[in-house]
Amino acid sequence: DMCEQLLAAEQSTYHNTLLALRGFCSLHAQDHQGALQDFQRVIEHDSPHPNSCIKALCGRGLIRISGGSNYLTALDYITACQLKLEETIFTIKSYVPWNQRGLLLKVLQEEGQMMLQKKRYPGGSSVSFQKKQTGLCMFLTLKVLCFVGFLFPSRDAPGVFQLASLLVELDSSDEASRILCADALYQMGRGEEAHKMLSLALSRNPQRAPVLARLALLQLKRGFVHDGNQLLKRLIRTGDSSCLLPILDIFQDEDRKLLRSHCRWRALAILKGKQEGAAIKEAIAHLSFAILAAGGYAEDCLLTRARCYGRLGQMKTAIFDFNAVLKEDPRNVQALSGRGFVHLALRQQKEAVQDLISALKVEAGAVIPAMLSLKPEAQGLVTGWLLQHGRAALTELVATKDLPAEESLGDLLTMAKALTKICRAAQHHVFYTDVLMANGRHQEALKHLQEAFGHCPAEDFARARLAVLQLQSRNMAGAAAPLSVLARRDEKDLAFLLNFVDTKQQQHLAQAAAQEGKVLMKSHHHEQALGYLSLAVLASRDSPRYLRRRAACLMHLKKHEKALKDMAKVIQGHGCNSPKTQAGDHCCQGFLLLALAQEEAAVQHYMQALQLDEPLALGTITSCPGRESLTKTFHRIAQYNFEKQRYEEAWKITDYGLKIDKSSELQKLKARLKREASSCSIH
Repeated sequence: DMCEQLLAAEQSTYHNTLLALRGFCSLHAQDHQGALQDFQRVIEHDSPHPNSCIKALCGRGLIRISGGSNYLTALDYITACQLKLEETIFTIKSYVPWNQRGLLLKVLQEEGQMMLQKKRYPGGSSVSFQKKQTGLCMFLTLKVLCFVGFLFPSRDAPGVFQLASLLVELDSSDEASRILCADALYQMGRGEEAHKMLSLALSRNPQRAPVLARLALLQLKRGFVHDGNQLLKRLIRTGDSSCLLPILDIFQDEDRKLLRSHCRWRALAILKGKQEGAAIKEAIAHLSFAILAAGGYAEDCLLTRARCYGRLGQMKTAIFDFNAVLKEDPRNVQALSGRGFVHLALRQQKEAVQDLISALKVEAGAVIPAMLSLKPEAQGLVTGWLLQHGRAALTELVATKDLPAEESLGDLLTMAKALTKICRAAQHHVFYTDVLMANGRHQEALKHLQEAFGHCPAEDFARARLAVLQLQSRNMAGAAAPLSVLARRDEKDLAFLLNFVDTKQQQHLAQAAAQEGKVLMKSHHHEQALGYLSLAVLASRDSPRYLRRRAACLMHLKKHEKALKDMAKVIQGHGCNSPKTQAGDHCCQGFLLLALAQEEAAVQHYMQALQLDEPLALGTITSCPGRESLTKTFHRIAQYNFEKQRYEEAWKITDYGLKIDKSSELQKLKARLKREASSCSIH
């Protein structure tokens, strides 16, 4: 009321002062609209009074906080400080209530920090007020700027410095305000003053991470490398590297580059020395600083840090760093191979193989030395995985004439060649030869095979491939010998090799192998004969004639289960065969089942043989296993069915058994069947 009476008086000597006072009265009475109008009138007055303008700016800043316009609040207080710092301090202490002063200081700290970090209107023009600007010109300029509400001191650190100076004067014990003041001094190029202020802050709190980080940079910038290293060590011990994130936005580009290069150099120096856990952890910390200084991505530092994590056994963290590199550069060889080795350590076969193959495809010359540097156990494991994958892909290619997804013959060739350089094992040279053959490069395959194993290889797998490559000379008998040896050792590998032989050559090869097998069987060399007959079966694509011969050979070798499988294939192919041939096959199958103690199944095959061609079946039975012996088997199976009350099946078995031999036991069983089934018709 008093302010309004004075304002209503004719004298207007203290008009602006009274408006500012009334504005604060309205502000304390929670009349923000009325207060804002008074403050705005003071600021927009044609003849502004400096002290009144400062009060109005401080008051308007408080109102803007309640409206959520913190940035505009900071602009008002920066403007006030630039007009007269002492008056601004007096106004805050005199007119801003205690319960609002803490919030005000916090808002001003945060906004000042964001201005230095260029997070407020980046690219906006800045306006600075030099001390030499005085008089009406300055006030008119100020009036316009304050009315519009935009001032860009974030480009000019002096404005933030004055704001920070205000905050320090208001609370000299507040460390955040001193740090803000030091940051502003740094951006103003006054590094020595910033260093003194930070040193004072550090003396009060020696473990304060934000202060240590800033001092470390300033020392490096001044050329004091030793002091910088010591400060970085102290920063690492605090365990608070996150403080670098806001600081890096304040640092100039050249200083960020300096910090990055120094931390990277320091990490590499540490790694060249001790390889203990503590040293590696220190190197990781320096690398992390370098990565942060680079803006979050530094390929060389990320790769080095990933390897360090791998040494510490932190495999998932290592993969994270490798992934960061691969996100930017999917063909980065070091990242691909490094991640592959981590998967190897974790025994993740699929992922390890995928990464290492990708790396080999990009630059095999860089991956091979890395693989050679592995320990023997790890090297053996990874080459085994690669060979397994490559062999599976090549087998699928040859069998289906198509490659699995993302595979190509060129990729397989690269991988196979790399395997021969990593480990000169016979299986790697054989695989490389196979890939060359699949590529149609037969002369190269022959040359490599002879270079690796000589002109007369002792290794069976190599001899078999040499035979396939030399089949062009039509020497079937000569080719059959090494291939028959392979047939005894690995039928799957032989089947794979035969894909490189054309159909006509396979037919001739099968005939030659079958003939040689027949000769060997006559001379009772059944083991050798088995290899030739297996070759004949594979080359003829399971010809029934050769399956029967091999089954007979297997029977001589007492390998009844394998013989049974061959005869099962023969019987499945029955269709155009004569009843006589079919009867013979069923007799053979029956004999094999008897040898394996599968009597019920054997009886069924013998009955089928008797049904197809009884004279042939009886002749075969007489020869082996003998009529009396087989009749006893029929009796046991018939008796079993009788006990299970399967009378019709028992009658059928008994009837066929009596065709083999008029056994008294079978005759008695038949009579019992007649009596037991007198109430029903068996026939």
